[in-house]
Amino acid sequence: MTSWNIRALEERDKEQWAALFEQYCTFYHRELTPEHLECVWSWFMDGRLSGLVAERSDAPGALRGMAHLRPVVRPTLGVVAGYLDDLFIDPEARGSGVVDALFESIRTYARTQEWDHVRWITAEDNYRARAVYDRLATRTPFLTYNMVIEP
Repeated sequence: MTSWNIRALEERDKEQWAALFEQYCTFYHRELTPEHLECVWSWFMDGRLSGLVAERSDAPGALRGMAHLRPVVRPTLGVVAGYLDDLFIDPEARGSGVVDALFESIRTYARTQEWDHVRWITAEDNYRARAVYDRLATRTPFLTYNMVIEP
């Protein structure tokens, strides 16, 4: 199994992160404009969003995975939790142990932030990811809704 280095996203990672994020958006059929990309990148730079990236230990600088995290308050539980907005593994790196390394780093990061738990969603038909998630976490019984806010 490949050895992975998981670290915080840095300014120097922008180009490689953008390539991974574009693949992620394509997977979920989301258009990624240059403005959208710059907006999300600015959230990392101003601290609203945190990013973890994965690189092979024997090939530092070549990003093969990413995770985007942020705090979320949970009033009914009286805790602050983490929210995993996005997780993507380069298709060529899948099955190499990178997802387990990323989730272990997510767990460590959550501890440093004093988050009670980390929550995320995925598409119902994302079977490969769901197999991993079912192994690492407990599926909740809640459905997700979006209320669009128009001007």
